[in-house]
Amino acid sequence: MALDLSVDASAAKAAAPPGKYLFGPVADFLMLGGSAFLILPILFLVPLEYEGLVAATMVVVAYLVNYPHFAHSYQIFYRNFGRKVSGEGYDRSLQLRYIFAGIIVPLIMGAFFAYGAATANTRLLGYAANAMFFFVGWHYVKQGYGMLMVDAVLKRKFFDDRDKKVLLVNSYAVWILAWLQTNTAVTQGNYYGLQYYTFAAPAWIANIALLAAVASTAATVLMLINRWRRNGRALPYNGIVAYVSSLYLWILIARINPLWLLVVPALHSLQYLAVVWRYQTNVERDMADAARNPEPKILSVLGPLYRFRVLGFIVGGGALGYLGFWLIPSVMTALIPYDRQVLGSSLFFFIVLIFINVHHYFLDNVMWRRGNPEVSRYLFR
Repeated sequence: MALDLSVDASAAKAAAPPGKYLFGPVADFLMLGGSAFLILPILFLVPLEYEGLVAATMVVVAYLVNYPHFAHSYQIFYRNFGRKVSGEGYDRSLQLRYIFAGIIVPLIMGAFFAYGAATANTRLLGYAANAMFFFVGWHYVKQGYGMLMVDAVLKRKFFDDRDKKVLLVNSYAVWILAWLQTNTAVTQGNYYGLQYYTFAAPAWIANIALLAAVASTAATVLMLINRWRRNGRALPYNGIVAYVSSLYLWILIARINPLWLLVVPALHSLQYLAVVWRYQTNVERDMADAARNPEPKILSVLGPLYRFRVLGFIVGGGALGYLGFWLIPSVMTALIPYDRQVLGSSLFFFIVLIFINVHHYFLDNVMWRRGNPEVSRYLFR
């Protein structure tokens, strides 16, 4: 689930000159992470007895934002999948990554969950929940880093390799610290009716992680100041907002407020959608008939054909998200017998949610890599 969108300065300069924004200065600020700075202070003013109302609201938001964000990764990853696994237009390394993430990983996870459910092994299945939280944190910080790299390319305010290493080291340090803190604060939890267990780490490891996070954060601040001076007192500010939000607001202090925990997934998904929708718009605009009006004529109110296709992509993502997160587990729950006394009544919702979250990490780690020809062709236009 890692967005690795870093681009060499030479490669970016060789590409067609990109626009300065994905959608515009305000839209980019809000979608990439700026909305977090506006929402978090408000949540501190909301009494905790309204948690149920906030939770119900976020269920609706999940259908509109969270679920489509997962679905879009499947739409993009498995599009022309035969060409990708055959290596047509892709180097050998990327071809193998597509095969591993698209075929081998889901087979392994499917076998794992099938065995755990068939044997009613609650502890084994519980470890999957902890693994999901591990990969989700990793994904969040890498996506924040990727958004910064995207904005840097769009603004022509590039980071050199040393700068990128500082940013990545800080990302990993903050992520590891947050994960260790969560494992210390929560030793046992309940997720969709199944118990899961965290891994208690010795205090000295947590202290080392804290020092590493503080030191890497300080190094990052100094690097950004230096880069600001070298770039003529300018930086890719929306990208920095995305980076800071992802690392510190959505990961490190996510547990600062119970209501905040409910909102963070939607903000992360919105950040992802900003890139995916821009990417898909460029894909559709590259089609030979992109400027033609759609048929029948009544659809022409939507504008050129490429806009109609982008809308179809978004609607399809919503439908696929509903299918994956609600309809499929509902049907499986109704048709497949299992030990409900041991595994509870929501086993397949538990399995599907963890499966998609973990698989999403592997899909994104392939799709958005530097060197993927589709990224350089469609994202930075």
